[in-house]
Amino acid sequence: MGERRGGPGLGAGGDADFTTPAELIGNPARSAMLLALLDGRALPMSMLASEAGVAPSTASAHLSRLVSGGLLRVRGQGRHRYYELASAEVVAALEALARLAPPRPVRSLRAGTRAHALRLARTCYDHVAGHLGVALMQALLEAGAVVGGDGRHDPRVARLDRLSAPGRDLDYRLTDAGWELFSRLGVVVPSGRRRLTAYCVDWTEQRHHLAGAAGSALLTRFEELDWVRRGAKGAPRALGVTDAGRLGFAEHFAIDTEALAA
Repeated sequence: MGERRGGPGLGAGGDADFTTPAELIGNPARSAMLLALLDGRALPMSMLASEAGVAPSTASAHLSRLVSGGLLRVRGQGRHRYYELASAEVVAALEALARLAPPRPVRSLRAGTRAHALRLARTCYDHVAGHLGVALMQALLEAGAVVGGDGRHDPRVARLDRLSAPGRDLDYRLTDAGWELFSRLGVVVPSGRRRLTAYCVDWTEQRHHLAGAAGSALLTRFEELDWVRRGAKGAPRALGVTDAGRLGFAEHFAIDTEALAA
């Protein structure tokens, strides 16, 4: 017989014990959290609690078990703690299980839709965040309406920037093309001492979204045009995109909001 080949979990002491990771993954709340992290992002406990449909105290206990079991790792940035999959091996194992597993019914439609709505589009103070917020920022950068960075947050090279916080490392600027776009849309930026083009490091997308007076003025105009409405799916901060918004974002920013929601 040929020599038996080892792999992760197959050490000199014998066969792998599948029961430990299986028990961790097998809990519905923990599996929902792990699936939410499969796209490679680090997420805060509050978002993972929403994804799993459990209370923050329950989420904290589940996350502690996943960390101690080696499936997750946690890193701090400022006052916040973010959870991510612990290794490429964990990612590969979850992806393999996802291909074998049948679809799991949503246990709480309200919890599921609220979490999805918040990730799609929400307010961050007085500007747009979530999938839509970072897509807007990317569209502005690609159009040359805003310059000064690439819209990406890389924690390995960030000096002052932190997740879920106003950005400080870069100096984004609104260009003449940006002012022309604002004029076409009827966006009015109030004069004052507030910084014109600031940015935040989005807490779910780990990319930049536009803040400052320009970001606030955009959200105000989107609401005036009835492109977005607050309180989507019963979540006060969530923004729902209307039919007019789907057309408007596609025409002026080349953003497919239906694809963002998929």
